Amino acid sequence: MNVLGIETSCDETGIALYDTERGLLAHALHSQIALHADYGGVVPELASRDHVRKVLPLVHEVLDQAGVVLQAIDGIAYTAGPGLVGALLVGAALGRSLAFSLGVPAVGVHHMEGHLLAPMLDDPAPDLPFVALLVSGGHTMLVEVRAIGDYRILGDTLDDAAGEAFDKTAKLLGLGYPGGPAVAGLAAGGDPGRFRFPRPMTDRPGLDFSFSGLKTFTLTTVRAQGDDSRARADIARAFEDAVVDTLLIKCRRALKQTGLKTLVIAGGVGANQALRARLSGLERELDASVFYPRLEFCTDNGAMIAYAGACRLEAGQRQDLAVEVKPRWSLEELSAVT
Repeated sequence: MNVLGIETSCDETGIALYDTERGLLAHALHSQIALHADYGGVVPELASRDHVRKVLPLVHEVLDQAGVVLQAIDGIAYTAGPGLVGALLVGAALGRSLAFSLGVPAVGVHHMEGHLLAPMLDDPAPDLPFVALLVSGGHTMLVEVRAIGDYRILGDTLDDAAGEAFDKTAKLLGLGYPGGPAVAGLAAGGDPGRFRFPRPMTDRPGLDFSFSGLKTFTLTTVRAQGDDSRARADIARAFEDAVVDTLLIKCRRALKQTGLKTLVIAGGVGANQALRARLSGLERELDASVFYPRLEFCTDNGAMIAYAGACRLEAGQRQDLAVEVKPRWSLEELSAVT
């Protein structure tokens, strides 16, 4: 079954073609980083308009890469939420219209389910059940994945997600957008012993996250250092260490709480090399296995949507003709794939 995946939830246009027998055939991605850089964050209207311009050319590019004609598509998957409503509508309208014109089924995919299942695109893939850390610009949560579509949220973000905290810290340090790579790059040259930032919500039970206080602590520290240019790298290092330690502590708790031995890291912050290095120690400590998507699939992409959609289409799930999106959508609302 050839499934075309369409991802337009925020600031990246992703298209992919996934075959349920042969695997991923082709994928392409257009990033809007340059478009939004001057604003220090995503401008929803600009994002939607750019998706309109890029999505159809990317569909043709992917089909050409795969050597597949449009009429050979057996199903279409598109991101239906969560995300920016205007951006979501671009992909949903195209996906639903294409499916109608070709006479094939379509299915709306939960964006975070796509991230959860992204490691399944590689070999070896993690075995179910597992614990997943979803850590991206807008989300930081721990999820128990019992089966595809059967999710239990163990801990969630109470305010700023880790990715948001990186972006805001980058602004404080005069760095560019997106903040994650910029802060990590600066932190690499920082002194790990000069500052120590708090590890939020690790001194109490539970698996929820909160990074707004860490952002405020960073702001206070930046102001206290004045014009000390050397302090910028040291502050970046202290901030990154605090985020990584917090994620590590919560992942350890989640594995112990559930008794599971497999941890999946998904989302853009999963590309952070400091986090990956620390999690390798957790593998040895708990005799656990940690899986990541390949780096190109940590951020938003069409491949994860095509794969998640293929799982649901093969299970007989279908979308009706209405073009509907869900800017807010809990993972726990999804139905299990049986």
